[in-house]
Amino acid sequence: MANIFMKNILVTGATGYIGGRLIPRLLEKGYKVRCLVRNPSHLAGRSWTGQVEIVKGDVLYGSGLDEALRGADAAYYLIHSMSDVSNFQALEKTAAENFTAAAEKHGVRKVIYLGGLGSQAGGLSKHLASRHRVGEILRSAGLNVTEFRAAIIVGSGSISFEIMRYLAERLPFIPCFKCMKGTLCQPIAIRDVLSYLILALENPEADNKIIDIGGPTVLSYRDMLKIYAETRGLKRGFFTCPFWPPGLFSRLIGLITPVPAMFAKPLLESLSNDVVCASDAALRLFPSVKPLDYHTAVKYALVRLSENAVETSWTAAYTPSYARPYTFEDSEGIIRHAHVLDIGAPAEVVFKVFCGIGGRRGWFYWQWLWAVKALQDRLSGGIGMRRGRRHPDQIHQGEPLDFWHAERVIEGRMMLLRAEMRLPGKGWLQFEAVPGTDETSTLRLTAYFEPHGLFGSIYWYCLYPAHAWIFRGLALEISRRATELYQSHLVGK
Repeated sequence: MANIFMKNILVTGATGYIGGRLIPRLLEKGYKVRCLVRNPSHLAGRSWTGQVEIVKGDVLYGSGLDEALRGADAAYYLIHSMSDVSNFQALEKTAAENFTAAAEKHGVRKVIYLGGLGSQAGGLSKHLASRHRVGEILRSAGLNVTEFRAAIIVGSGSISFEIMRYLAERLPFIPCFKCMKGTLCQPIAIRDVLSYLILALENPEADNKIIDIGGPTVLSYRDMLKIYAETRGLKRGFFTCPFWPPGLFSRLIGLITPVPAMFAKPLLESLSNDVVCASDAALRLFPSVKPLDYHTAVKYALVRLSENAVETSWTAAYTPSYARPYTFEDSEGIIRHAHVLDIGAPAEVVFKVFCGIGGRRGWFYWQWLWAVKALQDRLSGGIGMRRGRRHPDQIHQGEPLDFWHAERVIEGRMMLLRAEMRLPGKGWLQFEAVPGTDETSTLRLTAYFEPHGLFGSIYWYCLYPAHAWIFRGLALEISRRATELYQSHLVGK
């Protein structure tokens, strides 16, 4: 049951990796939850959306903070501005200052913040220094702040875990730098992080404290990669590199993992710091939490991945800096290209087919051309298809899908994807299944493009023949798969 003194809870970063998992667990405990998000539509489709109050706002600009914090007993600060921009430290500082001023104004009784482990001795990386600085800003106004500091969080969809997973999965020989052998890390399972975050609401002994949290295992980064490989039954070799170029290695990570180089570089720079708990305060203050060891945490994460049960992923909160969100508006200046087919299957079956496009299934028709486009996009600094999708069959509004973003999803009817590859304009791809009669439906596949200048128009019309061929073939393949799926369903009855 919820603590009667901490009933109304604000969660910032609700679309992020931690926030998206924390909210349903708070609801299960009986708390009344309010979410502050920049785009409320990105929470559509979540099983818990109807149980929370959603406030539109942006901490970076201070918008929505008064409405979000008014009447809140406690607030979680789960905002992380590190992205593919070089000034993430300044962004984090501004966001924290705006939040702190508003929280003080509205008398929030407790703020819970998740930061990063790391000792000040010897200097911190820019990433860790920024994380610590945010905690200092939150405390500067005299707020009651519980700051948890964690190292690598092991869980399906975690950005740090995904980097290690892809390195071990894709490289038969893994480069090992001096810091990877000598620097120590104390990883922690995502389930234990969530337990600490929730229990802090009801534990006054955690007030105004900085609490290091970690699992029982202290390892080098090389050992973590080795244990992951052994858990997966992979034989991997390591070779020593005499120099340590974070910029170069981050580019390698950007090529072989879903994590962009600019996103990986600050994390790699943190490898020069030991990230180990300095005290056992967490175990004393929260004796009910029995942290998992690293090997077990990896097993649990892999089970989640194999069962397609990934709750949240770091990709959901990431939009490339060159493709900041824009909304589709059917207006003058937009080029439309549509294909319409009648299909001998109900609309819900057609929806199920096109809703499962992308990721490991690919794009159904001329996959090699989609792959070429993805490679071209990555070489030009774009996202490529590296992000995949969270679940093979389900897509929530606001989630990434390869180099698209699900801008709108109407269950059983429509999916509108917004392009996030580098383009001389703005692009969308809409799939719509219109119900017909006698268990039939009509598929409407429409590509929209809003060109930027003359070059944008030239780009579209030069590619028009290829687009016409690809989209026509894609529509026919969706029709074929939907018909087969429906017929197999009828046979199985």
